[in-house]
Amino acid sequence: MSTDSTTVAPGEASASPPYRYDAALATAIERRWQDRWEAEGTFHAPNPGEPGSEKPKAYVMDMFPYPSGSGLHVGHPLGFIGTDVLGRYLRMTGHNVLHPMGFDSFGLPAEQYAVQTGTHPRITTEANIARYKEQLRQLGLAHDPRRSIATTDVTFYRWTQWIFTQIFESWYDTSVDRARPIADLVAEFESGARPTPDGRPYAELLEGERRALIDSHRLAYISEAPVNWCPGLGTVLANEEVTADGRSERGNYPVFRRNLKQWMMRITAYSDRLAADLDRVDWPESVKAMQRNWIGRSEGAAVRFAVPSPTHPADIEVFTTRPDTLFGATYMVLAPEHPLVDALTPADWPADTDSRWTGGAATPAEAVAAYRAAAARKSELDRQENKEKTGVFTGAFAVNPVNGESIPVFVADYVLMGYGTGAIMAVPAQDQRDWDFATAFGLPIVRTVDPGEGWEGAAFTGDGPAINSANAEISLNGLGVAEAKRAIIDWLAAKGSGDSVVQYKLRDWLFSRQRYWGEPFPIVWDEYGPLSVPDAQLPVVLPDVDDYSPKTYAPDAADTEPEPPLGRAEEWVEVELDLGDGPKKYRRETNTMPQWAGSCWYYLRYLDPENSERFVGVEAEKYWIGKDPAISPVDPGGVDLYIGGVEHAVLHLLYSRFWHKVLFDLGHVTSEEPFRKLFNQGYIQAYAYTDARGLYVTAEEVVEGPDGGFTWNGEPVTREYGKMGKSLKNVVTPDEMCDRYGADTFRLYEMYTGPMEASRPWSTRDVVGPQRFLQRVWRNIVDEETGEARVTDDEPGAETLRALHKAIAGVREDYPALHYNTAAAKLIELNNHLTKAYPGGAPRSVAEPLVLMLAPLAPHISEELWSILGHAETLAYTDFPVADERFLVQDTVEYPIQVNGKVRSRMTVPADADRAAVEAAALVDEKIVAALEGAAPKKVIVVPGRLVNVVR
Repeated sequence: MSTDSTTVAPGEASASPPYRYDAALATAIERRWQDRWEAEGTFHAPNPGEPGSEKPKAYVMDMFPYPSGSGLHVGHPLGFIGTDVLGRYLRMTGHNVLHPMGFDSFGLPAEQYAVQTGTHPRITTEANIARYKEQLRQLGLAHDPRRSIATTDVTFYRWTQWIFTQIFESWYDTSVDRARPIADLVAEFESGARPTPDGRPYAELLEGERRALIDSHRLAYISEAPVNWCPGLGTVLANEEVTADGRSERGNYPVFRRNLKQWMMRITAYSDRLAADLDRVDWPESVKAMQRNWIGRSEGAAVRFAVPSPTHPADIEVFTTRPDTLFGATYMVLAPEHPLVDALTPADWPADTDSRWTGGAATPAEAVAAYRAAAARKSELDRQENKEKTGVFTGAFAVNPVNGESIPVFVADYVLMGYGTGAIMAVPAQDQRDWDFATAFGLPIVRTVDPGEGWEGAAFTGDGPAINSANAEISLNGLGVAEAKRAIIDWLAAKGSGDSVVQYKLRDWLFSRQRYWGEPFPIVWDEYGPLSVPDAQLPVVLPDVDDYSPKTYAPDAADTEPEPPLGRAEEWVEVELDLGDGPKKYRRETNTMPQWAGSCWYYLRYLDPENSERFVGVEAEKYWIGKDPAISPVDPGGVDLYIGGVEHAVLHLLYSRFWHKVLFDLGHVTSEEPFRKLFNQGYIQAYAYTDARGLYVTAEEVVEGPDGGFTWNGEPVTREYGKMGKSLKNVVTPDEMCDRYGADTFRLYEMYTGPMEASRPWSTRDVVGPQRFLQRVWRNIVDEETGEARVTDDEPGAETLRALHKAIAGVREDYPALHYNTAAAKLIELNNHLTKAYPGGAPRSVAEPLVLMLAPLAPHISEELWSILGHAETLAYTDFPVADERFLVQDTVEYPIQVNGKVRSRMTVPADADRAAVEAAALVDEKIVAALEGAAPKKVIVVPGRLVNVVR
């Protein structure tokens, strides 16, 4: 940034001119323009059919924030300001821009505060939202205030509940690869077009049987699912809320893996479409890769291992991507949560059971129970990453289908129920985890892939020809991996022992929480199961309760059950409703939806927030996010630009895509994807400082010495770099920056310090640079004594016109590409030129384009300058300057001249000079003649437009 020695620090007393652009004047200007924009509805975006909707539309939005009580710090607005700059530029280039902002306001912090203070979460949430809105307004963000939503608004979550009922009342028809209404499924069973599982006519099934059959197909369903149960908190936790050592992030309580009845979303039905449609969206490749990895599509075989038993014969099904190694399967492992564990475990140990297999227990049941209890105390991460392989023999044996050998079945925590089938065939020679386990438990190791000469003592995970893989009917020996896979899958299918399948890592979405501050499910229960509440009875309003906390237990009470806070609202829970067949008594669902629910569809409500008949109007959805063949023949539609942090690369985006695709299948939206283009902004980080005691000191009070060291109150401190936070005493709020410098200075600093996608350090002392630039722009246009314009009507010279149009062309490229730092640099360069060339005042024909180009980055000062220049209307919709190509053509080119690679001189030649002319001019340059000392050059290299290198 350029500097100016006459600048007075904010708050410093001086005899400065009355119209000097300082913090006080900036604040006054900013508040005035913010009031005017609001009063005039400057940023109201018309919906289809309204005046202005005939323009090309642009829907840009940010990932909406959770409104915490601490408000924004300077790291939060980076993406918000970046989106605002683009939106303002697009308005000036003739677009109808929708730029909304809302609040993801359900969530645990407000509930925790309610538990601690007894204050209703809505009170604190609404106060926090008001605080955020005030801060966002202070930044001059051009949001359409009519479209602001909060997920806690009853008028919003009424439609969240409606979407849930649409999902609940749907099933996935694989024959047409889309969701259909559950009523269609019932009709197929009733007509006989779809047989029941046991072949009985649907009409002959009992009511409970019919309900259970239909419920088993729903996209939202109840299931026994392995969950993270935390008795100390009384709630189920998401994986992200559990630490690596298996404890709750909040409170540090033990967390146990348990099977509990929970609401699930059948997102796995959409696995293929979620993976395939990533090719249709304009997202960072890294994010697409993360989603593909999360979905985890892999091709392989489902193999069935029979477990003979006089009382409980069963088949254990495994999924493997390497069925060619089946001859090397020497044992099996079930996850501790696998539903077959109890059924397979016999009363006594088989004869001669290896003592290493029993865990010291007297019976298999005791061994399994003890091991399960220990495994329940570990997190999934710990189970996956723990190098020490533990397990216990179930007492059961399975039969390897390719060789008939009896192999032991273990329970081990390195196998997870959430992946594959929760069971594996262990091939220790080809898998290091299996090798380690087999070595620890004395199990056989049989190589089935030739590792080549010299390989010994470890699992071989590479490819090679098959060995030791033959029986009387089939031999894989000598075959490569791909050929061996095909052969063994065909053989297994012919024997009825396996099939070719596609498997996914993606698992159905756990969708219930034992909390208060969330959306109530629009579900009631009768003796047969769950029923959805009719549309006319929505919303199901969250009731007031006296105690907002779930029932908690002793931290180690793993066998307890969740009791959600809503269960205490007895008058609300026990209800009489008419669901279409007369008034009956029901019990409401007492779990609440997770915080993800509102964020799955909020971008749709922005389009039509006042609509009381639909979650979004048909025409509004089609206009703003419908498919556009002009973009691509396979354009899926969606928000034109979605900006947010990469931390939401998987779950939020995946869940939103799933909900959107269900709505598309059911005909409620015309677009197939929610977000057409995604951009991940970087983060603003900050330095923190610790004293000799290791305690953090206030970062703003630290002084940097001339030797590069740092002191606080005269004592040396140590600097570290990381995330802003209260605990590190390095938080800087936008309020402070706006008070000290003005919002435009703060905006410009955040945009200038680096590319939008890059993280960068915060340095308050550097904010003065952007302030000085804005002061220079102000002084080039405004008389600081009178406040009047000091521009002239002089015609600018050729050099100035070239500088102007070069800036215009560059800024027009930078803004849509989100290269705001380089756009700012170009404006600084142009303004510096005006400062030097026109000390008496800039020509109007250059000053006005400069103001317009600056407006997206610094809108308040630009509006004020535009007004001072004599324009009564806002510049928000004024045409953005267009470069005149005549002034982009260079008349001359400057060449550095090197001698043996070292620059010795520079020369200017006509831009159209050919190689010969450039070479001739270089060789007569006085400095080059002297450097050659009369000798003829061996070679002259001319790089057109770049340089000349003379080789002696």
